[in-house]
Amino acid sequence: MNRLEQSFDLLNENDGKAFVPYLVAGDGGLECLVDRLLLLEKFGATAIEVGVPFSDPVADGPIIQNAGIRALKSRTTLKGIITELAKARELVTIPIILMTYLNPIYAYGIGAFVQDIQNAGVDGCIIPDLPIEEEDMLVPQLAEAQIELIRLVTPATPLERIKQIAGRGKGFLYMVTVKGITGTRNLFQHDLNQFLRAVKELSPIPVLAGFGISSEEQINELTKYCDGVVVGSRIVELFEKNNLSEMEILMSIFNKNHK
Repeated sequence: MNRLEQSFDLLNENDGKAFVPYLVAGDGGLECLVDRLLLLEKFGATAIEVGVPFSDPVADGPIIQNAGIRALKSRTTLKGIITELAKARELVTIPIILMTYLNPIYAYGIGAFVQDIQNAGVDGCIIPDLPIEEEDMLVPQLAEAQIELIRLVTPATPLERIKQIAGRGKGFLYMVTVKGITGTRNLFQHDLNQFLRAVKELSPIPVLAGFGISSEEQINELTKYCDGVVVGSRIVELFEKNNLSEMEILMSIFNKNHK
């Protein structure tokens, strides 16, 4: 059982909900990554999703795309990110999830990638452009290294396929809340809650909602139907503005209400 499973088991025992903030590694300089991870842990994150900047993202909205561009301009590399994560693991106790695409993994070398992120203490991977039909190229190596592949489903995913996808994991199922890209939103589809409830009933593992979640009201509503939230664009935006006080308030309110 890795750190992800332990964290969710503990939440389940205490009827708690997960808060997973997302940040782009290298935005603001790669040298600040360890400090930002420590800060998010201090603010009460359940786990942290670390995004690898990529030149051709398929799911990122403008806020995260721009953060990725800034990170790439500062010469951020996957190797450099993994090196910093290894440093962070000596200090950070909560799970770390690495989000990247297949192309950087191929360029790095699948075997070397899995070995290096295992040595760096990474607990999970999110790879949005890896369909379950192609998982065999990577999942066996990740499983041997005790690194969970976090799979995604969307409102457009048929329920039978959601059941198939959810049955493969041990970490959590990432439920994308919108048909589109990341970014803060004021409104979600009117039937989202009903869909979240259906996914939760199908999934043997925790279900976390992500994409477009930015406010206390949205978090409170969505967590009625799932096991937690992933908050990305809002966290990235607050780091860019160095508005750490608002970030702390958002996360402290969540922890007060849900743990």
